[in-house]
Amino acid sequence: MIVITAPTGNIGRRLLSLLVAHGEVRVVVRDPARLPEAVRGRVEVIIGSHGDAATVERAFTGADAVFWLVPPDASATPDEAFSGFTRPAARAFAALGVGHVVGVSALGRGTPLADRAGLVTASLAMDDLIAGSGVAYRALACPSFYENLLEEAGSIREDGVFTDTVAADRPAPLVAVADIAAAAAGLLLDRSWTGVGSVPVLGPQDLSPDDLARIMTEELGRPVRYRRQSLDELRSTLLGHGLDEAFAEGVVDMKRAKDQGLDAGVDRAPQAAPATGFAQWCARTLKPAVLAAPEAVDAR
Repeated sequence: MIVITAPTGNIGRRLLSLLVAHGEVRVVVRDPARLPEAVRGRVEVIIGSHGDAATVERAFTGADAVFWLVPPDASATPDEAFSGFTRPAARAFAALGVGHVVGVSALGRGTPLADRAGLVTASLAMDDLIAGSGVAYRALACPSFYENLLEEAGSIREDGVFTDTVAADRPAPLVAVADIAAAAAGLLLDRSWTGVGSVPVLGPQDLSPDDLARIMTEELGRPVRYRRQSLDELRSTLLGHGLDEAFAEGVVDMKRAKDQGLDAGVDRAPQAAPATGFAQWCARTLKPAVLAAPEAVDAR
């Protein structure tokens, strides 16, 4: 039995489609109606939050492996959002004898910036908490996602602009969420691995914001340029949206660390499946979102 947490999210729903044909799958979900109709009758459903002790006890009983993903919670501090949310699950992993856990985490472990990288620091502490439960654990160490740019679809459509806080010429790895799901599926289906480790999941090449703008211009057939946002502007925007002050500061610290090279220098070892290129992702995913009518994008 494989348990999938967050099965309706960007990564979880892709992982669910990859695993449902390979054996018994159990999902933990707050609202079963959000599950894809095609899989509802093919999985066991546990209703509730996977941050709740009683829910994870039901979900992990009899489980061989668990896919662990912490949902974003901007109303909490980074430590509460990651380790606080995960603590009941870590206790359940040990108590119920779960053998293998695959979690979504971040790049940066072992770098000088790792202890002051905000949300990344909190994510790495979560990994340590899970590893301490005694399970065999693989942390999928991910950079920023291509899919973050979907939040900029309106700005790209209307003004030909996307924003971030890193230097325009700083190259860094990025990844498609489909590749993260594929990496998770491979580990969950072939559980011959033991111990604790980190598995980088990266796109095929490092790209700077200027590189992204150039590729988007080519793929979208319209000019796209990058606007660098200051960290102070980012902080004000996040606080204006009602985020917890400590969580907002965690985002700012993460962005600062990425601009200082947190994600740089990762060995791009061969991955189980070919990584999705940014141009390919733009043509398949970003272009339809940018060209869609605004109301169609909002309804997704």
